[in-house]
Amino acid sequence: MTVSHFTLKPVGAVRSGRDEPIDDGWDAIPAHIELDDNQFGPEALFGLDGFSHAEVIFLFDRVAEEKIERGARHPRGNKDWPLIGIFAQRGKNRPNRLGHTICRILKVDGLTLYLEGLDAIDGTPVLDIKPVMSGFLPRGEVSEPDWSLELMAGYWS
Repeated sequence: MTVSHFTLKPVGAVRSGRDEPIDDGWDAIPAHIELDDNQFGPEALFGLDGFSHAEVIFLFDRVAEEKIERGARHPRGNKDWPLIGIFAQRGKNRPNRLGHTICRILKVDGLTLYLEGLDAIDGTPVLDIKPVMSGFLPRGEVSEPDWSLELMAGYWS
């Protein structure tokens, strides 16, 4: 059977000093995730502080349906970079509007997870949190085109 659609319930929300989807400088923005206390108690985060990093899956909830890209575009609208299919880039205007970032865990406090490097704006719905385990990281060398290295040059700093 093929699933035609499904519903996700956020597990929490991002709290951040940034409320605009600006492309660069994400490491300078303090951020944390507050779990939904109607669904979870503090035990949901037990043991996560034993890991250095977490994967955060979130929803780009402020991307309007008419802005969704299903074909190709120049990353960030930069004509100096090649025309790239939406599945060959990490832009927010994705068909299902899913974002995914690996973040450094700073601390866990009750229902709050403090992170560095979370590139999601204040109020963003968080769909899932997973610990980063070395066994799930890429095996072998990772390669990428030059345009993606240029795009990321100021993303975190």
